[in-house]
Amino acid sequence: MIPKPSGQTILLAAVVAVSCAMVGYLVLFRGPGTASQGAAQVPSELTLADIPFNGERAYDYLRELCDLGPRPSGSPAMHAQQKLLADHFQKLGGKVRFQKFRARHPQNGSSVAMANLLVEWQPQKRERILFCAHYDTRPYPDRDPRDPRGTFLGANDGASGTALLMEMAHQMAELKGNLGVDFVLFDGEEFVFGEQDLYFLGSEYFATNYAAHPATARYRWAVVLDMIADANLQIYQERNSMSWSDTRPLVEEIWNTARRLGVTEFIATKKFEIRDDHLKLHNTGGIPSCDIIDFDYPAWHTQDDTAERCSALSLAKVGWVMQEWLKTAVRKP
Repeated sequence: MIPKPSGQTILLAAVVAVSCAMVGYLVLFRGPGTASQGAAQVPSELTLADIPFNGERAYDYLRELCDLGPRPSGSPAMHAQQKLLADHFQKLGGKVRFQKFRARHPQNGSSVAMANLLVEWQPQKRERILFCAHYDTRPYPDRDPRDPRGTFLGANDGASGTALLMEMAHQMAELKGNLGVDFVLFDGEEFVFGEQDLYFLGSEYFATNYAAHPATARYRWAVVLDMIADANLQIYQERNSMSWSDTRPLVEEIWNTARRLGVTEFIATKKFEIRDDHLKLHNTGGIPSCDIIDFDYPAWHTQDDTAERCSALSLAKVGWVMQEWLKTAVRKP
């Protein structure tokens, strides 16, 4: 479904869009000027010792989540993960609550209990920043060439963003500024069994609820973290995030922060156009939202998406950029 970008024409991009319209991550390729035509990115020479963000502990959290096994919506492993995460964030001073909802099982029509997990830091502040990840795993590794109904652990696709927020929580009690911060872990991001099934159930529920109750909080920015632990890290600017005039300044601030820190894995070039949770946040919730994602990941939706293909150093690099950007962002009036 996802070929390597090679300067495809806009007409071909439209054909790909139509044929893949029901696929969870819709990736469109543009014509001349795409990132694929530039020089290969040189990885930064930063080591774990150089970075004041605990990537090793974040990686331990990633492994801990994967040790629960597959974590699709409504499963016993998802329930175990919810308890683990609620205990973790509460212990570090976050105000935790679950935003419960139900969704139709796409195979048998039964009602599946789902819940977004919300963590509030400085909940008294109305102006806020939102960090998001999805914490459900796809039911099956449907792109696996050996066994598309095998075991899918979702180490990068699910656990990486969750683990990063678990580590960021250690610094949140010391974060001072004019803005509050929320973490949201979305359920039902990809509770799908076929191309006709609906994606992004949790972010849609969250965004709809937010739009219906604007007086409770106002999110100035939202950052979605997805697939950010690949050992071969390459994070390009996502095209939707750059096309929205209200979100482009957010993307530029984050990539400028990465450049200042020397984290060259944040590449200031547009590459993929991706359907992800940021679309629901922006289009339904009206929240300026960007997607931080490394889509150049061969193990995507296969049994090979395991902790061994993820990196503590990648988590440290992304976490450091997010942490430093946030320190500046919360001080703005």
